Amino acid sequence: MIIMPLGISSATPTANRHLASVALWRDGRIFLFDCGENAQMRMLQAGMKRSKVDYVFITHLHGDHYFGLLGLIATLHIQRRDRPLYIVAPSGIKEFVEFNLKIAGIEPAFDIHITELSDSVDHQIVVDESDFYVEARSLKHSKSCFGFRYQERDKPGKVNAELAAELGITEDEQFKQLKSGVAITLADGTVVEPDSIVGEARKGDSFAYVTDTDFCENAVLLGKDVTILYHEATFGKALEDKALETGHSTAEMAADVAIKANAQRLVIGHFSARYSNQYVLLKEARRIFPDTWLATELRPIMTDPVHEKAIFKTMSESASDSLQHRSARGRGDLNDRPRKKRMMTRRSSPVEGSYRRDQRGPEGQSGDYYRSRGSSRPPYQRDGGYNRNGDRPFNRDQGGYSRGGDRPYNREQGGYSRGGDRPYQRDQGSRYPQRDSGYSRGADRPYNRDFNRDGGYDRPYNRDASPQDRPDNRDYTRSDRPYHRDQDQSFDRRRSGTDDEQIKRDDNQRASSPDRRPITPRNTFDDYDRF
Repeated sequence: MIIMPLGISSATPTANRHLASVALWRDGRIFLFDCGENAQMRMLQAGMKRSKVDYVFITHLHGDHYFGLLGLIATLHIQRRDRPLYIVAPSGIKEFVEFNLKIAGIEPAFDIHITELSDSVDHQIVVDESDFYVEARSLKHSKSCFGFRYQERDKPGKVNAELAAELGITEDEQFKQLKSGVAITLADGTVVEPDSIVGEARKGDSFAYVTDTDFCENAVLLGKDVTILYHEATFGKALEDKALETGHSTAEMAADVAIKANAQRLVIGHFSARYSNQYVLLKEARRIFPDTWLATELRPIMTDPVHEKAIFKTMSESASDSLQHRSARGRGDLNDRPRKKRMMTRRSSPVEGSYRRDQRGPEGQSGDYYRSRGSSRPPYQRDGGYNRNGDRPFNRDQGGYSRGGDRPYNREQGGYSRGGDRPYQRDQGSRYPQRDSGYSRGADRPYNRDFNRDGGYDRPYNRDASPQDRPDNRDYTRSDRPYHRDQDQSFDRRRSGTDDEQIKRDDNQRASSPDRRPITPRNTFDDYDRF
């Protein structure tokens, strides 16, 4: 049995939580408890086939618990489902489904069997099959609401194989009779009772779904000795009054139900949107019931992890596995090779524009690259030269690069001349005479990177100079106040003769004004009434 939370939010969805819905998987069949908006999409993302849904159980007719039902039915209709779909819900669900299908013009090709629970029902078996049953009990909410319990029937114990062999029991039919509790008679007339050869019966797994309710006795009965109890924990202890007012439970109430019901494990969900960190609720519940888990969307809860862990994969996991599979299938042979070797094998013959490492270069050095685009273009050597036309040699570390006969370049020592009168040297050249001294775009426009930023050409700028020394104040002064990057307005007032004590008093007054108060982080419990 696998429990898959599809939506764990209450009332409204949030950015990372969807509306209430939980899927139960058992032997290839899916039982859906509540069907909030987007439930069918969450099933798809969880790796569950929507066509496998046999039963849908709706706790109550608040929109966040059943508005996704029509979308699911429409999808099953498009998929041409041919098996019946069973819906169990409070009174009014039949009218809702039939009316909306009529408005939408949908006539499902499969049968829809609806079981309505009247307000007077306190306890009812709503599904009864050979190997499991589902019961419903009324809960305490603002309107008619029911909780559900899925219970597997007890399984027969294991047969003692050694004892059976000694007695001569070999036929499958004999084993089936013994497991079903029927005595068998052997060929020699010996009567074998089931209790003598079959072990104790194994209790079936169970799941209780209790949501949208205040603490009540029926919640405890639904969770009696249950394997997994899924209980709502909409609010924390601080909002207990609001929980009682709206017919919901706190995390501590859910833990009390688990304690009194002797549940094996408690899973809390249905969180209010005000709790961005639901671990606050988990902490409250674990103070009372330590074996409490948080419901996490699309993270399965398994009763037999050894055999069930590989059944479902989310869409992200499936996409990752598919990508790895394609990579291993399409390029696995290349991934085992060194990268240089793969590059060598892409082109086996010298063609136009190809690079080759498997032949010797013109200098007789192994490992030289050469490029063959035509006979008039000699090769390129890593440490030698690159000549595109024969008259433009290049040497990375020693020579030069000439795009014309009069334009030599030397990275470390020489210069770069685009014209005979404009030499360049990175650290000492004449066009940019010195990195920190000046930049001349014309003979009459000196520029200094660090000291003439605002003045521009022919307009000197000194960061710390007074306005009288700076003819242009457009970006660095406001009216008559000089600008200083690393100091505030108190700098200006010190220059004007204002004493330090008056400056401190003005700064303190400005800092305490309403528009300059520091911003404090919002408490997670602020603005209760918004929700």
